[in-house]
Order: sequence, then C-alpha cells, then structure tokens
Amino acid sequence: MAKGRFWLGAFIGFIIMVILGGVLPLLGPVIGGFVAGLIAKGGMWNGAKAGFAAGLFGALVVIIIGLIAGTFLAGIFGFLVALGIGVILIVTALYFAVLGLIGGAAGGIIGG
Repeated sequence: MAKGRFWLGAFIGFIIMVILGGVLPLLGPVIGGFVAGLIAKGGMWNGAKAGFAAGLFGALVVIIIGLIAGTFLAGIFGFLVALGIGVILIVTALYFAVLGLIGGAAGGIIGG
C-alpha cells in the first residue's frame, strides 16, 4: 500500500471530492477517486484503495465536525441529533467511498 504516494493521493482525492461533491454529486467522488488513483500509482488495486480512503476521509471529517458543533451549540440534545445525522452520513460515506473506489481503480490503471 506504500507504493507511489498513496496517502498524498488519498488526501488530494479527498479535497477534490469535498470541492466537487456539492456541485457534481455523482461525478465529484469519481473524479476525486480518479485523481487519488493517478497520484497513488501502483496499479488498479492501489488506486482503488486510495479512492476508497479518500471517500471515507471526507465522510469522517463531516461527521466529527457535526458532532462537535452539535454538542457546543445544543448540549447533549445537539450531540444526539448530530449522532443520528452521523448514521445517515455513514451511508453517504459508503456512497462516496464506492464511487471513489471506482474512480481510483480507473486512475490506477491509467497512472500505472
């Protein structure tokens, strides 16, 4: 998994997913995964893993920020609401991760 620049690719793919995710809900994660796979190198599987990791990073950051903000703004009730929304976001994380995996696999094939 350390071939090429795996974590750099996953991080840059995550940034692209965050930027394009709101504008292009279907293509944003695929493009982010594709870029992650291109940067990570190491073939299809390494690119797919980088795209998958990028998708998971994005969702985890959003869930953590929501929990912290909900707790500070509304106390325990805000925490529980944010936790419930976090469960919904986990489903979204899988969506981003799977689309990132597909894009990462394509990027890994092209990037070698």
